[in-house]
Amino acid sequence: MEIPIFTVDAFTNVPFKGNPAAVCLIENELRDHLYQSIAAEMNLSQTAFITRRNSMDFSSGTKFGLRWFSPTTEVPLCGHATLASAAVLFYMKKNVNPVLVFETLSGELYVRQHEESLIMDFPLNKPNPQDQHEIKDLLKAVVGDAPIQDVCCSPSTRNLMICLADTCDRSELTSLKPEAEALLKNESTAKIKGVIVTMKGAPTAQPGYDFYSRYFAPWVGVLEDPVCGSAHTVLAAYWSEKLNKKKMLAYQCSSRGGELGLEIRDDGRLNISGRAQIVLQGTLKI
Repeated sequence: MEIPIFTVDAFTNVPFKGNPAAVCLIENELRDHLYQSIAAEMNLSQTAFITRRNSMDFSSGTKFGLRWFSPTTEVPLCGHATLASAAVLFYMKKNVNPVLVFETLSGELYVRQHEESLIMDFPLNKPNPQDQHEIKDLLKAVVGDAPIQDVCCSPSTRNLMICLADTCDRSELTSLKPEAEALLKNESTAKIKGVIVTMKGAPTAQPGYDFYSRYFAPWVGVLEDPVCGSAHTVLAAYWSEKLNKKKMLAYQCSSRGGELGLEIRDDGRLNISGRAQIVLQGTLKI
């Protein structure tokens, strides 16, 4: 069996930045264990599998199945691999439709082109306040002695969000080096699958980021996800309320970096926009 496969750098306009995802075009559903084996072989934070619907091909179809796998497990929602999947269909398969629909574990997700960006229609996941004392050891393992302003949890995404105090400098965020072993030791209840660390940005300086973040998820086999789109479904809800803004520009401060445009719509959903660069095209033989 031969499967077309691509590597796409998401949330960036230059190669080798942003968040890389593998994207596979699947003519027919595979046996479940093969999805996980391929994702482990690719060893990126996410591998996406696009399947055809209604006997349409990848160039003319409007609706596709989409699944995401980390190197160790299937995940219910992934932003950067969704952006990467749309990029492959629009840019490589020359899909003729203005909007693509992906059927996923998180429902139908819509992606459209706008100038040089792709815009994803995602759910908004408002986090709830979290008692810091209950997870003090985990907080220490993530941010050390950095001062904390808020701690919230999103039950729907199982993400813990830590907001550093406004007195913190951006370097305090970029210098964090949590260890996977320490995170796993201090959280083994399966209530948390990822930790977001965020802080207020510098909106008056160019290019005017409203907030910064990093994302750690050793519970799904990824110590740090370079740019996590799904984490921004939580971040957008939090910062929109704090800043009283519906339209924001965000930057994830990993070593690769990544930029995301965010807009909370009147219907309560979230538009996530970003660019993507296809850096590798090949064939997987299994």
